[in-house]
This record gives sequence, structure tokens and C-alpha cells, in this order.
Amino acid sequence: MRRSLLYSSVAFLTLTGCHVARHIPPGEKLYVGTQINVQVDSTVSKSEKSQIETQLAEMARPKPNKTLFGYPYRVGLYYMVGEPKKEKGFRSWLRRKIGEAPIFASAKALSANSAIWMAFLENEGYFRSTVSGSLHEEDYKATGVYQVQVQQRYLIDSVAFLMDSTTLRKPIAEVRKRSLLKKGNPYRFDIIKLERERITQALQRQGFFYFQPDYIAVLADSAQGNHRTRLYLAIKPETPPAALLPYSVRDIYVYPTYSLSSNTTQLDTSQNQAVQFGKLKIVDPAGIYNPKLFRDIIALRPGWRYNSRAQDVTLSRFINVGSFKFVRNRFEPAQAGDSAVLDVHYFLTPYPKQSARLELAGTSRSNNLVGSQLSLNWRNRNVLGRSELLTISANAGIEFQIGARGTGITNYRYGLQGSVTFPRLVSPIPIKFYQRGQTLPQTIVSLSYDLIVRSQYYHLNSFLTTFGYTWRSNPQMEHIFQPISINYVLPSSFTEEFFALEADPTTRQQYINILNSEQLILSSLYTYNLSSSPRTNSGYTYRLSMNVEPAGNLGSLLTRKRNEMGEEVIFGVPYSQFFRVDLDSRHFFRLSPGLTWANRVFGGLGIPYGNSTQLPFVKQYFVGGANSLRAFRPRAVGPGIYTRYLDGSVILQDGGGDIKLEYNTEIRPKFNKYLQGALFLDVGNVWMYSKESSYGAGTHFTSDFYKQLAVGTGVGLRIDVSYFVLRFDLAFPLRKPWLPEGQQWVFDEINPGSRSWRRENLILNVAIGYPF
Repeated sequence: MRRSLLYSSVAFLTLTGCHVARHIPPGEKLYVGTQINVQVDSTVSKSEKSQIETQLAEMARPKPNKTLFGYPYRVGLYYMVGEPKKEKGFRSWLRRKIGEAPIFASAKALSANSAIWMAFLENEGYFRSTVSGSLHEEDYKATGVYQVQVQQRYLIDSVAFLMDSTTLRKPIAEVRKRSLLKKGNPYRFDIIKLERERITQALQRQGFFYFQPDYIAVLADSAQGNHRTRLYLAIKPETPPAALLPYSVRDIYVYPTYSLSSNTTQLDTSQNQAVQFGKLKIVDPAGIYNPKLFRDIIALRPGWRYNSRAQDVTLSRFINVGSFKFVRNRFEPAQAGDSAVLDVHYFLTPYPKQSARLELAGTSRSNNLVGSQLSLNWRNRNVLGRSELLTISANAGIEFQIGARGTGITNYRYGLQGSVTFPRLVSPIPIKFYQRGQTLPQTIVSLSYDLIVRSQYYHLNSFLTTFGYTWRSNPQMEHIFQPISINYVLPSSFTEEFFALEADPTTRQQYINILNSEQLILSSLYTYNLSSSPRTNSGYTYRLSMNVEPAGNLGSLLTRKRNEMGEEVIFGVPYSQFFRVDLDSRHFFRLSPGLTWANRVFGGLGIPYGNSTQLPFVKQYFVGGANSLRAFRPRAVGPGIYTRYLDGSVILQDGGGDIKLEYNTEIRPKFNKYLQGALFLDVGNVWMYSKESSYGAGTHFTSDFYKQLAVGTGVGLRIDVSYFVLRFDLAFPLRKPWLPEGQQWVFDEINPGSRSWRRENLILNVAIGYPF
């Protein structure tokens, strides 16, 4: 059977190949690829040779038609559909969709490639290298065959800066100390271009507003032999005189209500209506904005030298502050005595001050709950005159559990949130903060109430208020500090079905935890986020997030009252005391354009003390579910060897631990624009910090923690529809820590053909977005 299939495939490809050959026009050959034969000088290393071959292959044009087992199948389909009679008809559409026009061999392409490659080798320092090409024809196909002879690479012997301009001599002397052109480095034209841009950027930061990279000439002298070249940098004689002058800022005008409509342009830009605020001139006749806003945003100042960095920061802040839809600026040169000066104008078109939006969105949570949510959001972008953002939101939603086998819970969520975001640091104590970033620091005050109705069992009320700051040290580094976070959690409306759970040994512990989960959490939180540059071309990127949260210290200072259980209380409610720290580290390696290796390492530690014997439920760690150990149900693993829901039923969806370790790794192949796959492995568990855990023996963290790790694996399919990624991950366990020692690895039990094995082990996770 297999031999017959092979013969049939060979016969089909042979016949279809003949079909393509019949349609090739006389005198033409189908271009099927490039063969590059590179010969290098003995001084060129193997890695350099390999890099040259790769780069030449990437630059080769044209790219041949796609093939399947050597057959240009899309060209065959192109000819099979036939010539369409109408340009926009069905046949024309089908031909474009499934077919591909043939790429013919061309002598012009040989010449073009040879010229481009020789220029590339010259730019990389391989002077006097040669490239020649020819077509190798066979049947109806042709291959471009190139012979590349690479000579010894030239190195930089010395770098000299020749500056005749008096105004530029001192700035250039400072700039040259950080030159990218180093003695002994290979000659590379790309580095020379970067050096010209670096010098230009440094000069523009010192006031040379009109200076451009093209005004710098770079001369290379390679006549001294020994494959060394001397570089000379000089200002071109034809450089405009204005480019050689440092400019200072004279006046700064701000038009915060600038309109694009012609009938109000003259009014909005009338300098006669400008009001002096400090050193700024504000044209805001209606007084809509507090001038202090522009003092915070604008990094340039009258009387200072022009600085391109300060200008970039100013524009970025205007955009990021969130009040202005369009930001334009204009510089007007002038002369003030012997000095060159600039008048700066900022034209700001604001967003509507108030807006409302109704949204219907799908939701996906880490505990395998999916559903929908209806939200009504109202925003005021300038509530106090300095671009303060007031947001009030109300939402309602329903969520049900995927993969619960008919026993999952259904949640109804209702919420009301309000927040005010100040684009500055607000504090009763003055904070001296030098705002060098492209985004202004923010102060955020929030107040919210959330109600979760767990059908048939109970309600969970949560009141939360926070006061905190957000700022960036640079584009990759973010800090969040919340000195005040007050969270009051109150379970209520218990049903008879809930009280009946006390008699069930599999749910008794969760029943007790929920019944006693009324808590007041007075905490502070510091979050540090670090990520690789979004502009990096590296095949490696990363994201790190660290949280440090102490809780209860303020409560112990405010009260000494105790309840009948001996717990210290505030207004009759026991408050939690703990210290919590965790680190989330994510690393991504691009192995090829269509293949990524993604990794996540998570470690979390919570230390309860005083009033608390364990972390409050809302602060605990858990594993399992669509964004964690995907081979296990949410919160079904741990702490330690403890488990729940072995029969697949899910009732309360509660439980967790004080300590968490987790590692996730997955290979993500990209099939096309919309479809991606995944092959993943997840390892982890949670533990209690205290030995006196109510979960029993084997649940607190010890040096034998590695013997209690749960392991799962699986495959996934991701559908990328631009706005979101719909994810399907099918997983099964490899190691079950709750089983007796010696039986925890379950490789020998894997049997996809068994219905009972599939029912007990296979878990389909449906979620929105990547797991990490």
C-alpha cells in the first residue's frame, strides 16, 4: 500500500511538472534558486565565511517560486486555473489566491545581484573582492550560480577628526571620546553611518539645531598597505552656516486648544492672547488648562541651549499625558544681537474632555473560567485642569468553567470602580523628583467594590482602595509603589448547599477557609518591572517582574484590641499580617523567523505572622489552569501532596499556598499569519509556610520540595486574529505528586486510546492570550 502511494505521488509530480513545462514561454526558464560558491582568503574565519554566505543568500533576488518536493506547485495551480477573462472575476481571484505567477530567470538579475553583493563586501571591508554569475539551465528550469572571491578584510588603523569650524571644535572634542570607530576593528560602512548619526545627535543636544549627518564627510585611506585603513572625519565645505551655529531658546508658546478647523485657527494661535506663566507663554483664553501642566511637560526652557533630547521628551510627554489628540510644533529662527535663537510653538489639539463607552468583551481567567462581561466606562480627561484622568466604571458578567464535566461552578460578577490619575507626584510632603523620563510620573487613587456570586453557595464581597505612584527610570524600567492598599473581604449569603460541604472530606478544608475568610488587609506594595528594549533586533527578549508586599504593620500600631479568638482586630475585623515577595521571569528565544522558544520561571514566598497562620485567600499562590500547570485543573494541585477534585468535579475553586515554584517552557512554531502551534512542559507546586498547616502532613515547604513537583505536558493551537489570540491547549499529567512514592511518574499509564484514561487525564484549556 505504501509503495503504491509512493509511486502514485511520483507519477503525479512528474505529470504536473510536464504540465508546467508546457506553459513556459519560448526562450524562458523557470528560476528555481541560487547557488553561491564562496572562496575566502586564508585570513577569513569559518564563522565570517558562514555569515557572508547567509547574508548574500538573504540579499539574492528574485526569490524562486515555492516548491513541494522540488515541484513548483503554486505555479502549476496558476496555470491550471487558466487565464481569466475578467480582471476582477472569480477565476482571477482564485488564481491569485491559490496560484503564483512564475519567476523567470534573467541575466539582468545576475548582474544586479553581482553589483549589490560587491558593494556589500566593500562596505564590510572586504575590498577588491569579486563576484561573477551565470545561469545553469536544465530542462525548463534555471539556477543562478555565483562565484564569490572574498579578499582579506581591512581593519581600522587610525581615526582623525579634522575640524576647521571654531564653533564645532570644542563639541567635537568631547564627542570623539565615545567614538564607535576603534583602532583594530574591521572597517564597516554601517558603523561609519552610526558614527555620523551619533555625532549629529550629540551636537543637536548642544544646540546645533540645523546640523545633519550628511554634513560630515568620512574619507578612507587604504594606500599604506597591510590591509589597514585610516579614517578622516571632517565637516563638508558646503555645510550651511546655520548648521554651524548653536541656538538658544528665546520664547516658548503653547496653544492647548488649537483647532484644525480653519474658522478658529486665527483665534487659537493669536500670540496677543498669550499669558505669561513663569518663562512660558500660554494661549488659552478660556482657561481650560492649569499652566502648571505645561511647566511639568515641557523640558525646554527659554534662555537654555536647544537640546534635541529635551524636545523628544517634551513631545513624548504631550502624547502620553492622554489629553491631546494631535501634537504639532514649529521652530522659528531669529537673531538676538550676536546670538542665534529659536522661538518654539506647540500646537495641541485636545480630545473631548468627557467620553463614555459601552463594551461587551469575552473574559478568560486563570482558573479556567470563561464568559462575557458588559462594561460602562465614563472618563473625564481634565477633571482638575492638569490633565487628571477621572474614570468611573460599572460592569456585570457571567463566567462558567471549561472542562468541569458538568459539575463546574457558575459565577456572576458585578463591580463598580472609580479612579483618579494625576500626571505628577501628589504628596503632603514635597517630593523632589527630577523628571527625565519620556512619561511623567503618575499618582493613582482608586476605590472599587466587587461582588462575586458563586451560584448555589455564597457571595464574596471585596472593597479595595489604593493610593500609589508609577514612574519609569527609562523605557525598559518601571516602578510602582503603593504605600496604601486597604482591602476588606467579606463572604456572605451562605446557602444550605454550602453548609452541607462541611460533611464532605474532599471539601471540608476549603469550606473552613471560606467560612473564616473575612479579612482586612492593610498592606504596601512595591513592583519593579524590567523588559528588553522593544526596538531590539536581538533573537533574545525578556520580561522580569518583582513584587514586595508587607502587610499588617500599620494595623499593629493602630490597635491592640482582640476578639474572642485572640486575634487583633480593627472595627471588630481581624487584620492580616504577612510579608510576601515574588519574581516572575520570562525569556523568549527566536530560533528562526517562524519558531520561538518561550520560558517562564516563577518563585513566590509568603511569610504569615502575628494575626495570620497563612496568607489570606486573595493573596495566596496557586497552580493549575490555563495559565499555569495546564495538565491540572485550577487549584487542584497542592499544597504539597494535598489534592482535591480527583474525580474531575470542581465545586469551590478555592485553595492555594504560601510558597510557589513554577517553570513553564514551550516551543511556538508559526504556521502562517493566523495559526501558531505549541509544544509545552509545565512543572510546579505550592506549599504552606507553617508546619501547623490545616491541610495536614506533607503540605509545608521542606528541602524535599522537588519530590512534590507536579509535571504536565501537551500541545496547543493559537489563532491570532490581530485583536486577540484565541488559545487551545490540550494537556495531560506526567507526574502526580499526591500518589505514593515510587508511583508518582505515570509514563506507563499514558494510553490515549483508552476512554477512561482520556477522561481522567486529558484537559482542554480554552483561553484568550498567551499563557506567558
